[in-house]
Amino acid sequence: MRDIEEREDLERLLVRFYETAMADEDIGHHFVDLNLATHIPVITDFWEKVLFGKPVYFNSPLLPHFKLYEKAPLLPEHFARWVEIFYATIDEFFAGEVADEAKMRAAFIARNMSNRLNGELRYA
Repeated sequence: MRDIEEREDLERLLVRFYETAMADEDIGHHFVDLNLATHIPVITDFWEKVLFGKPVYFNSPLLPHFKLYEKAPLLPEHFARWVEIFYATIDEFFAGEVADEAKMRAAFIARNMSNRLNGELRYA
């Protein structure tokens, strides 16, 4: 199995991840209004910046999650499930240093976002 090497790898990963997450009984309700055609390029930009350092994402990933939180709280267990699905999707397609880095970053991002939305650190 090869490592995550380019944007196309990220797109493949993210499309499968969202297909799985959207159908998941625990977190799927958070994705009801998600338009994958517009979201995949944006979230791919985000991960391309995180993993490859490319200057292609300039937004705050937290702001859209505040809006989601207002519709239905994004609880710590929802973030834990998100991480489980993300890890499983990576493992389905990739193995290597960048894949491991993606898992580590995903866990950090989920923990940070959950703390910001649910904990004392709730600010924009």
